[in-house]
Amino acid sequence: MTTNKTTHYHDDGQAPARPAGRQGLIKPLRTLLDTSGLIAIFLLLFVALAVFIPDFLTGRNMVGLLLSITLIGSLATTMMLVLALGEVDLSVASIVAFAGVAAAVVTSSTGSVFIGVIGGIVAGGAVGVFNGFVIARFGINSLIATLAAMEFVRGLAYITSGGDAVMITVPGFFDLGSASFLGLTLPVWTMLSCFVIFGVVLNMTAFGRNVLATGGNSEAASLAGVNVRRLKIIVFGLQGVVAGVVGVLLASRMGLGDPNTSMGLELAVISACVLGGVALSGGVATITGVVVGVLIMGCVQNAMGLLNVPTFYQYLVRGAILLLAVMFDRWKQARRQRA
Repeated sequence: MTTNKTTHYHDDGQAPARPAGRQGLIKPLRTLLDTSGLIAIFLLLFVALAVFIPDFLTGRNMVGLLLSITLIGSLATTMMLVLALGEVDLSVASIVAFAGVAAAVVTSSTGSVFIGVIGGIVAGGAVGVFNGFVIARFGINSLIATLAAMEFVRGLAYITSGGDAVMITVPGFFDLGSASFLGLTLPVWTMLSCFVIFGVVLNMTAFGRNVLATGGNSEAASLAGVNVRRLKIIVFGLQGVVAGVVGVLLASRMGLGDPNTSMGLELAVISACVLGGVALSGGVATITGVVVGVLIMGCVQNAMGLLNVPTFYQYLVRGAILLLAVMFDRWKQARRQRA
């Protein structure tokens, strides 16, 4: 028996699209190439900096580089979840400042480092849960809600501190930021732990799958049985808790709770996530991409510091990185829609 194969064309004379099965085979390969391409960019950047900047590859600078990215790196792991939901959180920098001030005030008033640390983390977590509740319960756009929270929480930090930095009078509190193990300080271990924990949460748990599903299509996720409201509250709560931990460690490193600290940190965190392939529209995120995005941001910042680049030029570079990251995100979205 002979079968004649006929190729049907559309009215415009073009051949039809590839079969769905073939597209399904190609899509994972494209995802792998996206991540591999980002890693390749980081490796090329790292090699270039090592070759052209004499002090970049020294052991001391590598340790300093890791310490410098602890704030962005730790916060990026939960910002990844927020963005994967299709939301955004502009209040993280204010939460960091508020948590540090709260920890400093509680520690100094009680004389207990443990109570102070818990106070700072609870303060951060409470703000995160409040953000999630407002967004989930009242349907307020997260950009507007967290923008309001950014101002509100920064104001709380100023009120709590009396408008000035709060000196910490308990010596044991300083050990949090300086304690080390295997040559790495506690802030670095905290960041590495966040990478592992939230990487597992995103890739190996039903919670992570629900986050991505909700970001991809919240209505479909809701119809599939996902409690979208509760999910948003939990994710923003996790963001607040991690911001609280970061705020406590930063206060320990500085030796005081400063309401003016971490200005603009939220943009650097979002830049690192978007640079790492997290889609601003939601539904797409990888912990590997976030780690690489954080490292790229850190290497660029470190290189500018070694080259003594003036601060106002550093603002230009960071702004350019954010713009390029957003443009890259738009390009990937358009490519996914064509696929």
